[in-house]
Amino acid sequence: MRTALVIGTGLIGTSVALALSGRGVRVHLEDRDPDAPRTAAALGAGTEEPASEPVDLAVVAVPPAFIAPTVAAAQRRGAARGYVDVGSVKSGPRQELVALGGDLASYLGTHPLSGRERSGPLAATADLFEGRPWALTPTPETDTEVLNLALELVALCRAVPVVMDAEAHDRAVALVSHAPQLVSSLLAARLEDAEESAVRLCGQGIRDVTRIAASDPGMWVDILAANPGPVADVLAEVAADLDETVRALRALQAADEAKREHGAAAVGDVLRRGNAGRVRVPGKHGAAPAVYETVAVPISDQPGELARIFAEAGRAGVNVEDVRIEHATGQQAGLVQLMVDPAAVPSLVAALRQHGWSIRP
Repeated sequence: MRTALVIGTGLIGTSVALALSGRGVRVHLEDRDPDAPRTAAALGAGTEEPASEPVDLAVVAVPPAFIAPTVAAAQRRGAARGYVDVGSVKSGPRQELVALGGDLASYLGTHPLSGRERSGPLAATADLFEGRPWALTPTPETDTEVLNLALELVALCRAVPVVMDAEAHDRAVALVSHAPQLVSSLLAARLEDAEESAVRLCGQGIRDVTRIAASDPGMWVDILAANPGPVADVLAEVAADLDETVRALRALQAADEAKREHGAAAVGDVLRRGNAGRVRVPGKHGAAPAVYETVAVPISDQPGELARIFAEAGRAGVNVEDVRIEHATGQQAGLVQLMVDPAAVPSLVAALRQHGWSIRP
């Protein structure tokens, strides 16, 4: 791939453009908002100048409702040899493209499963997709050259290609992306009118569960409107579990011991099912989740403190597999949780203590 056109220079489009430009591809930028490609170009994502001839690949990075008309318009003007979109739903836009008379041979629906809570070109990074799954949904009509261009795009962005059916993709993202967004938002909404004394008790658990609730509502309305059926199906199953769990919790308040035992069993069943589902979430490098032990270290909120901890771990020959920070409410301090291989715990603890760090039990 020598040339590309990115239509839509928000977070995803600009990140694609930055990745391609950084690997020697000449990228042309388009957006209905003239300020967006100007900002993206200033970041080094490409040029606002129109291409003088068809590019190798056009990447359409617009909201789902606009994918089909944007692809169809680009095809009519012969903008590229191949066309892909990077929207989060696949079957609907493809059907709309057919209805608009678009060419399925030169088009391939794709979806990089990566993002951030922030939006817009200023939030973009060239490494946004590194190591992340990138779904490709070819059809029997898809030209081999277009599939190869899409695979090259994924490789240049250093993502991991996953080929799947469009309808299966939409059901999958409803479960692993779209429904979680709504569940996170629903729980975070409970905090809006909560007593200040309750909010001050927020810990890492509520921060983890509500992190994605900070996402742009307008963007998510567009996404959910394009995949409402599968998302509703997942939420209906969650709602059924919630109803059952509510009944179980009410039973725990009953005077009858048998009812309390039944309630406890039902709540325990939900928690065990959660354990079983969590185990299936891919771990580091896409492998099955490993069992790590946590070394918790109190840390002050000062420059260089994290670097010191990682340096001590490195000198001890310990690889930190994952890290989390729990911030103390109202204090310039926090708790760093280092996840490491169980066999490495004694070495890490000894090294940290030797250099003055305390270890939280």
